[in-house]
Amino acid sequence: MKYNFDEIINRENTASVKYDLRSKLFKSKEVIPMWVADMDFKTPDFIINAIKERASHEIFGYSIRPDSYYISIINWLKNRHGWGIEKDWISFSPGIVPALNMAVMAYTSPGDKIIVQPPVYFPFFSAVTNNNRELVENPLKLKGKRYEIDFKDLEEKLKDAKMILLSNPHNPGGSVWTKDELKRLGEMCVENNVLIMADEIHGDLVFKEHKYTPMASISQAIANYTVSFVAPSKTFNMAALATSSVITSNKELKEKFDKVLDTVHIGNGNVFGTVASEAAYTYGSEWLDQLLDYLSENLDFLEKYLEEKIPKIKMLRPEGTYLVWLDCSELDLKGKDLKDFMIEDAGLGFNDGRMFGTGGEGFMRMNVACPKQIILDALIQLENAIKKLNNG
Repeated sequence: MKYNFDEIINRENTASVKYDLRSKLFKSKEVIPMWVADMDFKTPDFIINAIKERASHEIFGYSIRPDSYYISIINWLKNRHGWGIEKDWISFSPGIVPALNMAVMAYTSPGDKIIVQPPVYFPFFSAVTNNNRELVENPLKLKGKRYEIDFKDLEEKLKDAKMILLSNPHNPGGSVWTKDELKRLGEMCVENNVLIMADEIHGDLVFKEHKYTPMASISQAIANYTVSFVAPSKTFNMAALATSSVITSNKELKEKFDKVLDTVHIGNGNVFGTVASEAAYTYGSEWLDQLLDYLSENLDFLEKYLEEKIPKIKMLRPEGTYLVWLDCSELDLKGKDLKDFMIEDAGLGFNDGRMFGTGGEGFMRMNVACPKQIILDALIQLENAIKKLNNG
């Protein structure tokens, strides 16, 4: 079956964060929203059909997650990524960010040092500071157009840390950490008795010349220190169904996480998230392959357009994710001025790079998980705004 990713769907007035919060966040509902990480493509038909079938029963009482739910996760990770896991390793969470916060509560104490690697997904920072832990930064190094881990700096900071929050693949930089990079990081953490919280929600969204390696798959020693966070939400555009998995083979770590999960009573989930997740992982392989091809074409188009018509903006082509980190430093606009230019002059709703911490100044994050026509419209607006800026 050939899926249509060119279809433009009106998402306004559907209580969409991406579209219906434009007036609040950008002071204009006319901006093209290319910020929050969901897609403008239809959630696949096999997921919609599974939800419709369950909805037809018409009773939505307390529900469980059947064995088939867990089997679908196990099979997906094994077949797509070569990672063998077991049912007893899987805990539920209504999202990755809640899971990260619960993990911080489960495994550390107030005042403990937790390492993050900016520029990085901004809820990492609040997961540390809102829980009264000490934030320690291990900034990534930009080598050409790819971020790399500063292992020398990390080696020193691991000595008195309790945990590191890892974005694998990396958001917003797009680096898909290699097995060698992850092995080195993992072995350093084991040596220093530091737990690894691996946010791997973008692991399915990796382009053909690269390979996602689950941190916990590298060795048993590293797996003993690792808690992994995965979900079908980014992959299949179903974030609103609030269903994700927390995976660890370390029985003690799982018991500690489950204790916090039980304490806050959010482990039940919702019946539609359960059936949608199972359908996604059972039937989603071909759809995902076509999606990745389409996203790769979008990246080709964006890269060529910028090189030919907007050379002042440099694109860090992502190895994974549908998020593009744009270097706008040659525009000579700093901080709020760059943000205001994108909104007011270009009519674009990007993520301000400063949100992602150290190293984010002068960057914007752009979501390309949308029909090509939307990208073209956005680039034309950006090109025209920069021409006016240069002439001004």
